[in-house]
Amino acid sequence: MTPQDRTPVALTIAGSDSGGGAGIQADLKTFSARGVYGASVLTALTAQNTTGVQGVLDVPAAFVRQQMDSVFGDLGVAAVKIGMLSRPETIEAVASGLERYRARNVVLDPVMVATSGDRLISPEAVAVLRRLLLPLSDLVTPNLPEAAALLGDAAVPESEAEMEAAGRRLLAVGARAVLLKGGHGHGPDSVDLLVTPGGTERFAAPRLRTVNTHGTGCTLSAAIAAHLALGRPMRDAVSGAKTYLTSALEAADRLKIGRGSGPVHHFHAWWQPPSP
Repeated sequence: MTPQDRTPVALTIAGSDSGGGAGIQADLKTFSARGVYGASVLTALTAQNTTGVQGVLDVPAAFVRQQMDSVFGDLGVAAVKIGMLSRPETIEAVASGLERYRARNVVLDPVMVATSGDRLISPEAVAVLRRLLLPLSDLVTPNLPEAAALLGDAAVPESEAEMEAAGRRLLAVGARAVLLKGGHGHGPDSVDLLVTPGGTERFAAPRLRTVNTHGTGCTLSAAIAAHLALGRPMRDAVSGAKTYLTSALEAADRLKIGRGSGPVHHFHAWWQPPSP
């Protein structure tokens, strides 16, 4: 069987969300919704629901490495999405595996804070992530607070000019391309900027009113990875992922999950209302 004959495989390297709305669970749902086969490497377990994160149990770095060996040793991985990496030793294990297997189409979502506001990464791990993983990633997808944290800035970018400047600085410290996510911004539109050495492209969608936003960052980066696994160019992968996430957010209120910030509706195109 040639690589062209294989079913496209996307791998998520991230933490587990016991509430099912973010992390590994959101990534695998997104991969399926976008038409690729999903594999996973767990980096941490979280006790988590729609109201917040109640606990985190890190997976030993040696076992993260073993999971990567198992997946890359058998499955033809066409794209990789990286999410929650809470400790330096975990980041080092992942970076080593990406280099060892010459991973391609790597999308890094630098998960630092959950939707609930709970911190998911140790402060000392941020510098290691910046040093080891930015140069290995084809795309980095920080939201505005994450971009500031990666750059060591106290101020969070607000305007589109500040977002683009932050993206340029992230390119200068090793990123190949940066998608600055504007979900934390203001105004009628949610604007994301794709910043590359060749220029900047703007992706806008109406800012939707819903409390069900849990897992939005995971879902967007996983959708981009899925589209890259399908062979789409970066610009098209980002555009398609933005459209998919917008539709999942528009349908989010059809789900009644938990008492807090519920998940987006990953399978909005397939779920039908129950019969009377």
